[in-house]
Amino acid sequence: MLRLSVGALRDRWQLFAGAVVAVALGVGLVQSGLQVMAAADRVVLPAGLSGIERARIREGYAGAATLLGMTVMLAVFLTVFIVSTTFGFTVVQRRRELALLRLVGAQRGSLRVMLLGEALLLGVLGTAVGVPVGVLGTYAQSKLLVSLDLLPPWFHAPWDPGALYAAAIVGVSTALTGVLAAAWRASRITALEALSDLPGNQPVMTGWRWFWGLSAAAFTALLVIAAQAAGDLVAGLMIALLVMVTGSVALSQLSPIAVPWAGRLPALVLRGNLVADLARANVLHAVRRSAATAAPLIVLVGLLVGLWGTFGTLAKAVGEEQRQLVTADLVADGLVTPAADLAVVSPQAAVPFTVRRKGRTVYAEAIGIDPKAWQQTHKLRPRKGSLDQLTGATIAVGPGMSAEGYKLGSVLSATIDKRPVKLKVVAILPETLDVGDNFFVPRALTPSGRTETLVKVADGVDPAMVAQRLGDAQPIADWAEDRGKAQQRGNTGIFAVLMGLAGVYAAVAVVNAIVMASADRRREFALARMAGLTRAQVIAVALIESLTVVLIGVLLGCVVAAAALAGVATGTANTYGVVVLAIPWRLLALILGGSLVVVGSTAAATAWAATRPRPITLLGGRE
Repeated sequence: MLRLSVGALRDRWQLFAGAVVAVALGVGLVQSGLQVMAAADRVVLPAGLSGIERARIREGYAGAATLLGMTVMLAVFLTVFIVSTTFGFTVVQRRRELALLRLVGAQRGSLRVMLLGEALLLGVLGTAVGVPVGVLGTYAQSKLLVSLDLLPPWFHAPWDPGALYAAAIVGVSTALTGVLAAAWRASRITALEALSDLPGNQPVMTGWRWFWGLSAAAFTALLVIAAQAAGDLVAGLMIALLVMVTGSVALSQLSPIAVPWAGRLPALVLRGNLVADLARANVLHAVRRSAATAAPLIVLVGLLVGLWGTFGTLAKAVGEEQRQLVTADLVADGLVTPAADLAVVSPQAAVPFTVRRKGRTVYAEAIGIDPKAWQQTHKLRPRKGSLDQLTGATIAVGPGMSAEGYKLGSVLSATIDKRPVKLKVVAILPETLDVGDNFFVPRALTPSGRTETLVKVADGVDPAMVAQRLGDAQPIADWAEDRGKAQQRGNTGIFAVLMGLAGVYAAVAVVNAIVMASADRRREFALARMAGLTRAQVIAVALIESLTVVLIGVLLGCVVAAAALAGVATGTANTYGVVVLAIPWRLLALILGGSLVVVGSTAAATAWAATRPRPITLLGGRE
C-alpha cells in the first residue's frame, strides 16, 4: 500500500499541491511562532531603563506571546481544514480508482492505510518544505512584532531545535488528522456503487455533514436569539465571537445546499446569454465544486469581517461612552485660565505612577484632578466612597483598575513622579469600556504632569468662539471619537497579522479547489467544444462560474458576520440609547476584490491549460 501511496502522489500531484503548501505554511508558522515565543519568554532587559519602561516592555512581550499563540492555533486549524478538504475532494474524484482496488480484492482497511500513507508522505514533504519557511518566518515575525511596538528594537530570537521538532510533529499530525474522515469515507466505497456512475450514488451531503451543519446552525440561531434577549453590550460581544465560529461552521458544512440556493439570486443578471447561462447552470448543478470553492470564503469573511466589526464597534462605543459621560464642551491642551465666558475649568495632569501591592509593582499613570471641577464636567460617580474626600494624601481608583480588588480605606505605598508617598483610598469608580484612567489623585500631587483642560462654557456663549479664542481647543465629540480611534489603532496591527494569515490560507484553499476541479473537467470542456463552443467561450464559462461562486461565498460570509454583529448593535442601543456599529466596508471590499482577482485568474489559467489539447484526443478514451 505504501507503493500505491507514492504512486498516487506522483501521478496526481496537482491534487495534493495545495495540501502540501498548507502543511508547509503551517509548519513554518508553528516553528517561527514557537521560536519567537521561546525567546520572548526569556526577557532580557538592558540596564538603565525606568520602572515604567520595563513594565511597558514586559506588557509588549505578553501581547506578542498572545498574538503568536493565536497565530499558531489558527495555522493548525486552517491546515487541518485544507488537508481534510483536499482529501475529501480526492476521494470523490478517485472513486473509480478506489472501486477498482476493491474489485481486485483490496479490503476497507487497506484503503484506509493507503490514504493514511499518502497523508504521511504529504506531511513529511510539507514539513521538509516548511522548515526553511520557518527560518524566514522567524525573522519576518520578529520584525513585524517590533514594527507593531510589541517587541523592543533589540529583540532577537535565537535558533531553538525544540521549535523545529514541535513543528515537524504538528506538520505530520495535522496531515494525518485531516485525512481521517476522508479515509473512512473511502473505505465505504463499493465497486458496483462507484462503477455505476449514478449521481445518486455519490451524495454530497453525508450524514456527518448534515449533523454538524444542522447542529451548528441551530446553535447559531439560539446564540443570536440570546444576544437579542440579553440586550447587554458585553454579553453581545461575547456571544458575537461564538456566532462567528458556529455560523461559519454551519454554512461551510451546509454549503452544498446554501451555495446553489444563493446561486439562484444572480439569475436575473446572468440570464439571456449562452455563456452566462452555462456558467449559472454549472454553479447550480456542480454542487460539490461550487461548495469547495465557496466554503473557505465563507469562513474567511465570516471570521474577519465579524471580528473587525465587533472590535471596531467596541472602539467606537468607547468614543460614544466618553461623549455621554463627559459634560464639558471643549478639551484644550495645557492649562486654561478661568475667564468670564468659561463656566467650569477642569485641568487634569497625568504623571507616571507606581504602586507596590501584594508583592508586585504596578506601573500606571495617575491623573491629578480638582475633584469639584472634575465632577462638574463628568457624569461618572464612584461606586464606593466619594471624590469630595480626594484631598491631601489620598487616591481614587479609576475605571482601569476598579476590578483589581482595591479596598476602600486601604493605604497604598506609591511613587508619584519618583516621589514615594502613602495614599489612602477614598473612592473606587466603576468600570467603563475606556480603561485608560487608572488612578486619580489631588492635582497638588502632580505639579509637573502632562496637562489638558476640560472646559464648560458659560450659558449663552458659543463653544466655537471659545475654541477659536483658546486656539487648540477641541470639541468634546471629536475628543471622544479620538479616544475610540486610539483604541482601534491598538487592535489594527493584531488584526492585520491575523487577516493576512487567514487570507493566505483562504487563497490556498480556493486555488487548490479550482486546480483540483480543473483536473477533472478536461473531458467536460472537450464535450462543450465539440458541441460548438469556442475555446474562449469555454474559458469564459469557467471564469464567470468561479466569479459567481466568489460572490456567493462572500455573501454567505456576510450573513454570518451580520448575525454576529446584530447582538452587538442591540447591546449598544440598550446601553447608550443609540445604535453604535462599525461595519468594515473597506475590509469587505478588499476581501471581495482580492478574491475576485485570485479566483478569476486561477480559473482562467486552469481552464486555458485544460483546453489546450484538441477535444477529440480527450474524447477518444476515458481518463
